[in-house]
Amino acid sequence: MDKTKTERKRTTLNYGAMEKCRAVLSIWTERRKPSAICREMQVPWMVLAQWQKRAMEGMLQALEPRVSLDKGPSLSPRLQTMLEKKRLSLLGSSRLEKTLSKAQEARNAVLSPSKDQKPSAEPRKTEKP
Repeated sequence: MDKTKTERKRTTLNYGAMEKCRAVLSIWTERRKPSAICREMQVPWMVLAQWQKRAMEGMLQALEPRVSLDKGPSLSPRLQTMLEKKRLSLLGSSRLEKTLSKAQEARNAVLSPSKDQKPSAEPRKTEKP
């Protein structure tokens, strides 16, 4: 029993930014339903969802305040987040080092007599009752 598979040929349609923008805006303005756009443009739902996500990210990025070039080149938000986490971890480690050094100093002060105190040559006598 040979089963013949009917292979569907996927045709990749490349849409420009304007077509994608019109599709996303027609969904956002509720003029058209996403299913109708998917059928018309012959794209899967996930592709259309990706277009919407990228459109939202682009809009948010475009509306962020611009950094002047005097302050240096602008970094991506992802890189800025990573750098901030690194900076905070370094600050945390320096606090840890300070606390550790204080604890070690206190321990050394208890274990070793200070320079002002001279150890007595005679052992202390304890009285027995």
